[in-house]
Amino acid sequence: MTLLVSNAGFRRLSVARVVSFVGDSLSLVALMLHVAETTGQALAVAALLLVGDFAPALLSPISGAISDRFDRRRVMITCELVQAALLIAIAVALPPLPLLLVLVGVRALAGQIFQPASRAAIPALVPGKDLEAANSTLGFGTNGAEALGPLVAAALLPFVGIQGVLLVDAASFLLSAALLARLPALPPARDDTAADAPSPTLLGQAREGLGYIWSMRSMRIIAIGFCAVVAANGIDDVALLVLATDTLHAGESAVGLLLGAVGIGLLVGYLLLTRTANRSMVVLLVAGFAVSSVGNLLTGLAWAVAAAFAVQLVRGLGIAAMDVASNTLVQRLVPDHMLGRVFGNLYGAIGVAAAISYIGGGLLLDATDAPTTFIVAGAAGTLATIAVALTLPRALRRTPPSTTT
Repeated sequence: MTLLVSNAGFRRLSVARVVSFVGDSLSLVALMLHVAETTGQALAVAALLLVGDFAPALLSPISGAISDRFDRRRVMITCELVQAALLIAIAVALPPLPLLLVLVGVRALAGQIFQPASRAAIPALVPGKDLEAANSTLGFGTNGAEALGPLVAAALLPFVGIQGVLLVDAASFLLSAALLARLPALPPARDDTAADAPSPTLLGQAREGLGYIWSMRSMRIIAIGFCAVVAANGIDDVALLVLATDTLHAGESAVGLLLGAVGIGLLVGYLLLTRTANRSMVVLLVAGFAVSSVGNLLTGLAWAVAAAFAVQLVRGLGIAAMDVASNTLVQRLVPDHMLGRVFGNLYGAIGVAAAISYIGGGLLLDATDAPTTFIVAGAAGTLATIAVALTLPRALRRTPPSTTT
């Protein structure tokens, strides 16, 4: 709260992100219901989620390059206005599924461009010593907003319908754009090492971003480690459903309880991280990887819903830790002129890793059972954690002394 009260720029960015996250959750519920009612096909709902979540991740090198090419405040405002306009068009027309998927995909792409710009803007608004608290505060706010959104949608739908909920989401993006308009200009810093070179094209900048992560050993380890942990553990939501119903023979309420455990742990974790400081981000990152992975391994050994709930609750603390630590490390290690591209590529790769986990984990789940899937996933994630713990500290010792971790 001290950071939010004392720093007007960070407060505006935080509120803008929370407002738009609530709106995102609203429209997701509304669009899923609309597609389910009009098509009656689960495949159509899956296509909606695929277009909204994973397809834009494939363009992450471009989305990150945009954040490093233009003023980040203008990029964020433009993205919010584009999303508002598209949601208004969807709400008014409620188009057939093919056109709806195109509009949802374009809106998701605008959101994909917004994310690296917003993460790269934080170091310009917050002193270096407060980056951990800032990332924790944003994580708490955005995850709380995602949890609140479906509840708000459930309350609004009986009164305003699907079109009304979509228009409320559009209004949230307009409000977010108005808040962002009060930020100072946020131009990316110039690359002093290439001051005399001709300005690269957007595609050239995208290639530079991919090459930068691979050339910087510490960033390469963070990116590969994070993706490996997500690829191992991303199947947890589906596996929890099967664990509750088939293995533990519990009812539907137990499914909701287990799925909510990680969310509760996430919020508690972010809240705890905002209240403490001066930790090693490397230790926090490795601890987050470990708790997330070992938590799934122990879930495979759970003998009752209560035991699985407790383990998944603690696992949420680990996910919060790895999120805050990775964001803070990137902001401290990467020069400003590359920050948008690194964030775009990192989270784009994480999205692809999650998709791989859904496919591979789903096949493993069908071939075995939920406990086996959790144990294999947790063991694989633990191995990736050990590799990061052994290699990252040595790589960071070789980074320039001007960076801090």
